[in-house]
Amino acid sequence: MREVVLSAGIDIGTSTTQLIFSKLTIENLATSYTVPRISIVDKEVIYRSEIYFTPLLSPTEIDADAVKTIVRAEYQKAGIKPSDVKTGAVIITGETARKHNANQVLETLSGLAGDFVVATAGPDLESVLSARGAGADKLSKEKRITVANLDVGGGTSNLAVYSKGVLKGVACLDVGGRLIKVESGKITYIYHKIQELAKQNGIKIEVGAAANTAELRKICTLMAELLAQALHLSPPSEYYNRIFTNDGKELPLDAPIQAVTFSGGVADYVYNPADRDLFKFGDIGIMLGEEIQKNPHFAKVEFLRAAETIRATVVGAGTHTTEISGSTISYAKDKLPIKNIPILKVSQEDEMSLETLTSSIRNQIPLYMPQGKMEQVAIAFSGENRTSFTEIQLLAAAVIDGAQEVIRHEYPIIIIIENDIGKALGHAINVQLKHQKDVICIDGIQTLSGDYIDIGAPIADGRVVPVVIKTLIFNT
Repeated sequence: MREVVLSAGIDIGTSTTQLIFSKLTIENLATSYTVPRISIVDKEVIYRSEIYFTPLLSPTEIDADAVKTIVRAEYQKAGIKPSDVKTGAVIITGETARKHNANQVLETLSGLAGDFVVATAGPDLESVLSARGAGADKLSKEKRITVANLDVGGGTSNLAVYSKGVLKGVACLDVGGRLIKVESGKITYIYHKIQELAKQNGIKIEVGAAANTAELRKICTLMAELLAQALHLSPPSEYYNRIFTNDGKELPLDAPIQAVTFSGGVADYVYNPADRDLFKFGDIGIMLGEEIQKNPHFAKVEFLRAAETIRATVVGAGTHTTEISGSTISYAKDKLPIKNIPILKVSQEDEMSLETLTSSIRNQIPLYMPQGKMEQVAIAFSGENRTSFTEIQLLAAAVIDGAQEVIRHEYPIIIIIENDIGKALGHAINVQLKHQKDVICIDGIQTLSGDYIDIGAPIADGRVVPVVIKTLIFNT
């Protein structure tokens, strides 16, 4: 069975808004004797929109009507009707995700086509999405090395490190191309942290003054140096700890960087420095890209070409593949159906011991806490080689230990496993939590980190549940 579906991806970022249409070829790769496993066997981007500056009504509010007008106009240019689109994703990223009407914009756009994956990506999750879009995870796996992706956008730089295909850490810095704006030869805006950095280093820039290229290049040199410090390629400076977004954490020291990829709007000027009109975008983005490329500390690592640069965060959109769970499942009846739950995936490497499984869950949970607020998440792992009563009890304890942040909130604990131990594991978690928390534990389902899941109401006399896996389509 082969089917071609049309997918739309909409990305609303700090600086830019864009839309992409893709054709996805979907095929059931399972044999007639196994559970259906629908996979994407081919994908083709058939239309890329213009890249627009994200329209704002004020520094704290997105112009929802203007965004909708942009999207509608691009549908018309592409010759595509909303009814033609079967699947897709609307992602709000960067500073835009922190505007007070971000959710309203998402709801407005999701109505344009079918059952979209709708997500507000906090800086940690955005680091993962952009790194996967840039192909850093795939490069690290293929080359068996540690690769950092730097997604340098308008307001922030999102960093993610992959070692042999496994996510090792993320960070976000207030370094970006639109933190200083220039119009008609004059500086019109300076972000407060960049103003402090300039003052501390005797760099003379101020709003209303002429845009002095030499002084602005000095601040871009310092911003590039802070990115090198964040990758532990050079020793931290005095200002280093203050440049992290929301007082965030730094990258781990235990995965030395061997290669880098760059994505985001500034990336094109890292890979292809341009000495023409430096301020053609009304900011310092071009200059920042050039200074990153010239920084001597980046010369210590290999520069790898990203699969996507400015379009890295989401290149296509969700394909919805319906599966049926295994029949050994445990669920809280009144909590189903649920939709659009992000998957927190424990890698097979981290699953090898209960200690690393616990720490993997605990360390990944902040990815799903935009603005520090816990959202519903589904924890997924294979569950291989843990089938005895004792092993399942220990596994339940390890999951509970890692998921304390989830347990503290009102959401049910959702566990997705491949091995058919769902009922036993769900029961063990329930007992260990003294039946004080709703538990949904389903098996027979394969997922990837970055997927979303819908779990339907039980069918077949309550023995199984329909499951829809929604995969964001990244360039591969």
